[in-house]
Amino acid sequence: MITFDHTTKTYEGDVTAVKGVDFTVEKGDIVVLLGPSGCGKTTLLRMVNRLESITDGKIIIDGQDSMDLNQIELRRKIGYVIQSNGLFPNMTIEENVMIVPDMLGWGKKEKKERFNKLMEMIGLSGDKFGKRYPHELSGGQQQRIGVIRALAADPPVMLMDEPFGALDPIIREKIQDEFLQIQREVKKTILFVSHDIDEAIKMADKIVLLRGGEIMQYDTPSEMLVRPKSEFVYEFFGKDRAIKSLSLHTIENLKNIIGLAEFDESIPDTKTINIHHDLRNTLSMLLNQEADQVIVTDDAGNKQGAITIDLVQKYLHYEIKGKTNVVQKG
Repeated sequence: MITFDHTTKTYEGDVTAVKGVDFTVEKGDIVVLLGPSGCGKTTLLRMVNRLESITDGKIIIDGQDSMDLNQIELRRKIGYVIQSNGLFPNMTIEENVMIVPDMLGWGKKEKKERFNKLMEMIGLSGDKFGKRYPHELSGGQQQRIGVIRALAADPPVMLMDEPFGALDPIIREKIQDEFLQIQREVKKTILFVSHDIDEAIKMADKIVLLRGGEIMQYDTPSEMLVRPKSEFVYEFFGKDRAIKSLSLHTIENLKNIIGLAEFDESIPDTKTINIHHDLRNTLSMLLNQEADQVIVTDDAGNKQGAITIDLVQKYLHYEIKGKTNVVQKG
């Protein structure tokens, strides 16, 4: 858990970057700091591990005032992932990942087991990639390594500063999905900076929307999209807020509320989609007319029914009216 208690950051010249911020990141949640450039989101993030000093107020980490903790020990207990991945070019992948365990005096066998487990989590072979150097990996692979390096010593808290921002859209979405899968397993407390609204909606349990160093709204993505608390929040998320909100819902949610259409076995040009697929991407598939019929299947491959544009539009109407409940990630 991370609690910000009237946290303030003022620079020379009486420039206040963060103004008396109050909110709590609950244990196991991903909270995304979002807002326009210069709103204070990266400054706020860096104050947690004291890469930026606190001018006033407090930051409480798991019940302890961060200022009461030894700075080096504090940073060893907090995983930190940045956009450029920060890998050391003269060190192998295994050496990079095991930096903090090395500092903590882990044994050789313990480090090897941890490295292989982490590599397995991101779908890479420890034996194949461990002795390689960062320049021998793709950008997406390097970013994966950056993430597991932050997880290496099993820290309770992770800070992520636009970790996927430098990746192309296709790789970025894949790594976001992989990270959410990892998070379902490890349940870290994560503070995540992003400038991308779609990424924030997808990744966050809650979003802190900042402007000028102040919190405009702290809420779940669904609440911000459906019930913005100010004109700024309304405008920031855009007029297509309802469409954006579909990424928070799955075909299963739709099925539970309004049901699926019957499928026609005689239609040859069909495509199948898993019932846990989100409705925003489902709508995109339907609008692109990727098949004459899209059949929904469960995890065992059993056909549940068909999905249509009309069904998504009907569900969207319910969502706008606030008649559905969003199923949270996890």
